[in-house]
Amino acid sequence: MRVRRIYEAVEPDDGVRVLVDRLWPRGVSKARAQLDDWCKDVAPSTELREWYGHDPERYDEFARRYELELKEPAQTAAFARLREFAGGRLTLLTATKELEISQAAVLAELLQKK
Repeated sequence: MRVRRIYEAVEPDDGVRVLVDRLWPRGVSKARAQLDDWCKDVAPSTELREWYGHDPERYDEFARRYELELKEPAQTAAFARLREFAGGRLTLLTATKELEISQAAVLAELLQKK
């Protein structure tokens, strides 16, 4: 499993490419993205995303709150869909610049646990 920016070039070993952002990334056409799925329901709520603001000091609390959000019915279904993809090569894509403190990083960790 990999976490990459949507702005990076597609690589042959990406496997299944899934965008995990709620909003479509600026400047990226659907053709260029070459997605297998856009799983926007697995993204954090607008409220949580805005509270977090990619502040590294808030990451641990963000991850905790995000994991709780993933237990809501719509998010649970979306997470289950990602889990199906995780059986093979999976690349989680996000527009975020700081991958290591992104929702995609949280998702990758959770998918690897289960």
